[in-house]
Amino acid sequence: MPRTTLNSEAGIYEGFDIYASYVVNATGMHIGTLKVVRKRDKRVLYPFDGCETIGPFESSEDARRAAEELGRRIVTADIANPER
Repeated sequence: MPRTTLNSEAGIYEGFDIYASYVVNATGMHIGTLKVVRKRDKRVLYPFDGCETIGPFESSEDARRAAEELGRRIVTADIANPER
């Protein structure tokens, strides 16, 4: 069963929630899933219409790791250039 991990890391990621997990597709490959929320205004930064697929990967850990990394990149980009 997939686990969703909440990565609300101290410091730079404190104002964001990063939910990373995975699903298994019909061919048995693992696809990362991600939700990134800015806490201040509860705005969902990811997913969005037309967002990329995270994977496929052969292992659940690789899929979750890739989702977490994408979440960190989205947070870093939002801090550098916040949406209004």
